[in-house]
Amino acid sequence: MSSDAARPTPGGVKQVDAFLIILAVAVLAFAATYVVPYGQFTVGTDGAVTQQSYAQVGGHPGAPLLGDETRTGLLTFLFDGLVSGDRNSASVGLMAFILIIGGSFGVVMRTGAVERAIRNSLTRRKKPNDFFVASLFIVFSLAGAVFGMSEEAIVFTLIIAPALLRAGYDSITGVFCCYGATQIGFAASWMNPFNVVIAQGIADVPILSGAGFRIIMWTVFTLAGAAFIWRYARKIRLNPAASLSYQSDLKWRGETAGTGSDNISDARLGIGDWLILGLVAAGVVWVIWGVVAQGYYLAEIAAVFFTMGLGAGVIGRAFRMNGAGSGDLVAAFRNGAVQLAPAAIIVAAAKGVVLLLGGDDPAAPSVLNTLLFHAGAATDALPDWAAAWGMLAAQSGLNLFVVSGSGQAALTMPLMAPLADLSGVSRQTAVLAFQLGDGLTNIAVPASAALMGCLAAARLDWIVWIRFIWRPLLAALLGASIFVLVAHAIGYS
Repeated sequence: MSSDAARPTPGGVKQVDAFLIILAVAVLAFAATYVVPYGQFTVGTDGAVTQQSYAQVGGHPGAPLLGDETRTGLLTFLFDGLVSGDRNSASVGLMAFILIIGGSFGVVMRTGAVERAIRNSLTRRKKPNDFFVASLFIVFSLAGAVFGMSEEAIVFTLIIAPALLRAGYDSITGVFCCYGATQIGFAASWMNPFNVVIAQGIADVPILSGAGFRIIMWTVFTLAGAAFIWRYARKIRLNPAASLSYQSDLKWRGETAGTGSDNISDARLGIGDWLILGLVAAGVVWVIWGVVAQGYYLAEIAAVFFTMGLGAGVIGRAFRMNGAGSGDLVAAFRNGAVQLAPAAIIVAAAKGVVLLLGGDDPAAPSVLNTLLFHAGAATDALPDWAAAWGMLAAQSGLNLFVVSGSGQAALTMPLMAPLADLSGVSRQTAVLAFQLGDGLTNIAVPASAALMGCLAAARLDWIVWIRFIWRPLLAALLGASIFVLVAHAIGYS
């Protein structure tokens, strides 16, 4: 995520920063407190909240500019969001978790073990077979699911796209294997810190809960994608002229011919690489076991990833991986945390907006309760399954403008979570609808800097990419609809 207000992508499309959108929402929320009355719900003995229990309890008190101990003001909403909650809250606890995750994976990536593992898979054979292409897709999907790989796919596209061209495939295959796979993994993940964890934290759903259903979903999406790219790659290898990018690839085929291994002959995996890859795998297993069997939450999960980062640092220093010294690895942790600082700030800002509206307690008077009442009334005539699917449609549409996963979670989940309660949809299903709507459309939206960067790396025009991707994207959205409806039908929680 960039901290720039509007970052131009390689395709020339400006990406509006999510924080600017949150800031605009804060101003609207401030104005709403002067025209929308306070309201509250009566919470049942079973914790349920219904439309019928709503009652208006006040006029239009209006939020102050400068808040105090009891009220949040327009100019203090960010500060209040930053200091709200405790170690297990969706604000302070979640922000600390995000920073530790970023730092830990920063150390892992600094060692170069992940990059060498990908490069090594290309040096084993000069002409990858079709099943090898499918296996690349699975690896990148796993990377998207575990640590939210996105922009990093640009680097790998620079390596993999020309190698696949020399092997008889096309640039489309390279982009789909790298970026397309990461976004499918991103969308169907059970532990992605950028969408699942943040959305669950904001929605007050136990972190990494419901992992079993999501792992099944990720497996289905990933195997379907791998089968698709296997079939496509085989078709292109047997008939290169069938590719939509055939003409644009011709010149690049000539440039990549005779370039050897693209400087990846030194990509052999050493003992340190295998130790770090094993450490990452062990960390993932530890998190899953801890959440399922031991009830791990933010602090415990962060401790697991911090341990993984420490272990990767010790291994990287012992084997001098990528020439990294102790200071370099500490800097990698710091830089990794810095890269995720914007996500933490957005989470705080979103919490501040909720506080500006009076808070998210349904039993306490607030403007947010009144807004939820009217939003619930708008969907009251719909069956609850339609409300669940509508959340997926809304999140998919919003992703055309808010590409940031953490930004979209911060913007939508404070409203979607309690709206789910009023609509008869579980909050877990609301989170599922968010992550699928947020992730899948990343494959196509031109506002995505990561997508445009991968297309530039593969020398592939966005129009050509859209002509290729629209059918598999529609199929993926259909699959997402099925999973959301199934989740609602089984009472996914």
